[in-house]
Amino acid sequence: MTIENTYALAKERYAEFGVDTNRAQETLNRVALSLPCWQGDDVGGFESNDGLSGGGIMATGSHPGKARNADELRSHIENAYDLIPGRHRLNLHAMYLETGGKPVDRNQVDPVHFQRWIDWAGQLGIGIDFNPTFFSHPKAADGFTLTHRDVGIRRFWVEHGIACRKVGEAIGRELDSPCVTNVWIPDGYKDVTIDRKGPRELLKASLDEIFAEQLDPAHNLDSVECKLFGIGSETYVAGSHEFYLGYAVENRKLLCLDAGHFHPTETISDKISSVLMFLDEILLHVSRGVRWDSDHVATLTDDLRAIAEEIVRGDFLDRVHIGLDFFDASINRIAAWVIGARAMLKAMLLALLEPTTMLRERELQGDFTSRLALVEQLKTLPFGAVWEYYCLKQDVPVGTDWIEAVL
Repeated sequence: MTIENTYALAKERYAEFGVDTNRAQETLNRVALSLPCWQGDDVGGFESNDGLSGGGIMATGSHPGKARNADELRSHIENAYDLIPGRHRLNLHAMYLETGGKPVDRNQVDPVHFQRWIDWAGQLGIGIDFNPTFFSHPKAADGFTLTHRDVGIRRFWVEHGIACRKVGEAIGRELDSPCVTNVWIPDGYKDVTIDRKGPRELLKASLDEIFAEQLDPAHNLDSVECKLFGIGSETYVAGSHEFYLGYAVENRKLLCLDAGHFHPTETISDKISSVLMFLDEILLHVSRGVRWDSDHVATLTDDLRAIAEEIVRGDFLDRVHIGLDFFDASINRIAAWVIGARAMLKAMLLALLEPTTMLRERELQGDFTSRLALVEQLKTLPFGAVWEYYCLKQDVPVGTDWIEAVL
């Protein structure tokens, strides 16, 4: 039986629940994921820092094929795009600048250092999102950046944040697509912390300086990212969820919710509708934490499905920016992008195929028995046939055919 014939049967089956599978696929076409460039080279970047790492960032594994330069990384990303249905964005870190071999420190980054990325994205017709890199640097070796007690070091990182906003603005202007410029810092303490207020006062002051200049939101959207703990900051993180939620609400910034930045049993799906009561837009960083913030490649888990369901049920598609954030050096890196992106898109399609109106009516009627029974029954519907048809129409490999292209 052909994919088209299987899809025709699936379409009829979903129609029995009032679901239009064609409309679901059309809506899915609007979803542009932001793929993490750092998956391609194990968060190495292209600076001359002798492999310096830090900030709790640790890619594990030794699978061959790591990108060795920007051209190679761009080529690998293109290979991944060719295997993922839809048109998607790139999430780029400041450490991936191209300087022609000239030393450029973080507080001196300029749009010219990312021009080749911008030109490349323009040729592909995709957007780019951007991130200052507040780790893997001698001035971040002690784990502190925007909250550093040393005025000179703190000033260095403030200047880096300001410079990166200018890069984000240039990216958004040239590509005619708003660039989400997201601030995450590793600052925190490993053990017993006496002064929790002081670093947060410094962080607020630093952020106020970074965001002092008003930039056109048509070009740049500012985002701040919270975290509960990290390697070397198990006890205290200055940029907590409560801190950044308050800052985002007060200053009209996007709040970034990272799936791995909370307690291992705490999910971000329930936070989406809460924070969007007070914010216009948010950013998600989707990954898969295994026992801790391990940044495993996203897979089609219940947690991932819950994120997608909340976006669709709340009609938040135009208010939620979806970035992927993982780095796994133990598997083929191109495959990692494809697996993670396809998993997120599958979750979104599953959510779009849900008869939400029917379920909501049962809930409002207090018919919780039918609500639960329907949710369970929906799990047996032929979703796979719709997904394969979608891939076919998007001219990407169906099923496992894509694996041969990367191995």
